[in-house]
Amino acid sequence: MVKIYHPGRFDRLPDAILFDTDNTLYPYDPAHAVAMQAVREKVVSRFKITPAVFDKAFHEARQQIKTRLAHTASSHSRLLYLQRMLEIMGLGSQVLLALDFEQTYWRTFLSNAVLFDEVKDLLDDLRLLGVPTAIVTDLTAQIQFRKIVYFGLDHYFDYIVTSEEAGFDKPHGAPFHIALEKIRPKGDLIWMIGDNPINDIQGARKEINAITLQKIHEGTPLGIGENAPDASFREFKELRRLIADLRGDK
Repeated sequence: MVKIYHPGRFDRLPDAILFDTDNTLYPYDPAHAVAMQAVREKVVSRFKITPAVFDKAFHEARQQIKTRLAHTASSHSRLLYLQRMLEIMGLGSQVLLALDFEQTYWRTFLSNAVLFDEVKDLLDDLRLLGVPTAIVTDLTAQIQFRKIVYFGLDHYFDYIVTSEEAGFDKPHGAPFHIALEKIRPKGDLIWMIGDNPINDIQGARKEINAITLQKIHEGTPLGIGENAPDASFREFKELRRLIADLRGDK
C-alpha cells in the first residue's frame, strides 16, 4: 500500500500530476552501470589503457563539468564528460571519438532501461479520469525526449519540461512553474511524483505547494525532515489503488 504520512492531503483526485523520469519511471542505476561498462571497454581497447586510468580521467572530467555548469541541464552531458576526459588524457578534444563514445553510452543505456511495472497502466487510468500529466525532468531535451519515445510514453503525457528548457535543474522553481503554465490545471491540488528527496520532494513542495509522493526502491532512501514526502510507494500498482480509492471505486 501507499504509505500516507499526511492523510488530510489525500481527500480527492489531484488537478494535475507532475512526474520525474530518471529513477522514478524506471530504475536508473542498472542501465547506467551497463552503459558505463560499454564505454569503458571501448576506451580501454582504443587507447590500450587500464580501466583504472579510464575511471580516474572520467571521474575528474565529470567533476569539472558539474562544478563549472552546476544546476544546469548541460552539467549532466555525457558528451561534455567524454570530451573533457579525452582532454585530461592528453588527447585533445577528439570530437569524433567523443561523439562515438557518447552514442555508445546512450545506445547501451536505452537498450537496458526498463520501465517499472504498471507505469503505463497508471497513466492510462489518469487519462481516463481526465487528470492532466507532465514530465518535469533534469538533463537536456534531446536525450530525455529519446527516453520517452524509447519507452513508448510519448502519447501518455500531456507535456514535458526539461531543465534545458527551464534553464535550471530542480529543485529550482522554474521547471515546476513552466509545467503548470503549460497544463493550466483547473485547481491548485497538484501531485509531484519523484524519487529525489531534495530535487523532487522539497523542490515541488516549496515552489508550487505540491503534494509529494516519493518512489522508493533499492538505493533510494526515504526523505526525512524538510525533504520528507507526504506519501511514499514502492510499486506503481499501489498508486493505481490509491487513485481508485480517491475516485470511489469499490
